[in-house]
Amino acid sequence: MSLMKSLLVASAATALTAGIATAEPALIFDLGGKFDKSFNEAAFNGAQRWVEETGGTYKELEMQSEAQREQALRRLAETGANPIIMTGFAFGDVLNKVAGDYPDTKFGIIDMVVDQPNVQSVVFTEEQGSYLAGIMAAMASKTDTVGFIGGMDIPLIHKFECGFAQGFKSVKPEGKVIINYTGTTPAAWNDPVKGGELAKAQISQGADVVYAAAGGTGIGVLQAVADEGKLGVGVDSNQNHLHPGQMLTSMVKRVDNAVFDAFTAGTELEPGIKVMDLAAGGVAVAIDDNNKDLITPEMQTAIDEASAKIADGSTRVHDYMADNTCPVQ
Repeated sequence: MSLMKSLLVASAATALTAGIATAEPALIFDLGGKFDKSFNEAAFNGAQRWVEETGGTYKELEMQSEAQREQALRRLAETGANPIIMTGFAFGDVLNKVAGDYPDTKFGIIDMVVDQPNVQSVVFTEEQGSYLAGIMAAMASKTDTVGFIGGMDIPLIHKFECGFAQGFKSVKPEGKVIINYTGTTPAAWNDPVKGGELAKAQISQGADVVYAAAGGTGIGVLQAVADEGKLGVGVDSNQNHLHPGQMLTSMVKRVDNAVFDAFTAGTELEPGIKVMDLAAGGVAVAIDDNNKDLITPEMQTAIDEASAKIADGSTRVHDYMADNTCPVQ
């Protein structure tokens, strides 16, 4: 499907009329698609909640290739879309280039900081939520060995990895965290077959809890973990429902709230950096009917205590993005 056709068939938007500018917001999904059951889908859910609560309409676009990023931003800006929200760090360089050409358009980017006067940059403390998931994994593991599978090998995903390892080691300092990444290109986000293979390899090395921070690739990780009778940890969206009883938890990033808030602000979207941390409800571990039987009273107490200490600053979870190191490995 061509870029313009994708734009014209936007599911929640009215058809574009040539020459007529609109003030609808717009949402551009990163590679992997809006129904990846993870990061992009969380953004979609936020936009849909905004539609349900306001009755408004918006434009949306699913990326088909890396080459479309700049074209997508420019065409949406030229149709009058405002604000334009995009998911994923990979838009950073393009947005930095494009934003200045449309000074009257507000842009929002999730998971990257772009220092422009008309851009809001939304970042999350993924390490904090992952720390809680690491505590849970340590308390659930019978082998004292757990796994982490990331998608694209980039500093952002190392934030998840390092926070998870730090939380795990806080409970089992002599335990082992096996780490793999799917790849070094954007294709790493959408390779569930390889994700499943990596999960099985980690399980063969003793991992009985595996955390997937890999977008669509994570679906294959979690399926393989369930097939092997082990426990999975989902990411971004609440993925507990994918394998009830075999999902220990999901480290939820409230990307939906970021999109909902940006759409609600509309053309008044405030530029600058917006940090969505644990204290602000930006990250959390999901507990629901699908995993509640796996959560012991001791585990819940540990989660609550760790959350309080992170929120008040008495426990500092390392941010890999600060210096590209992980002190527990």
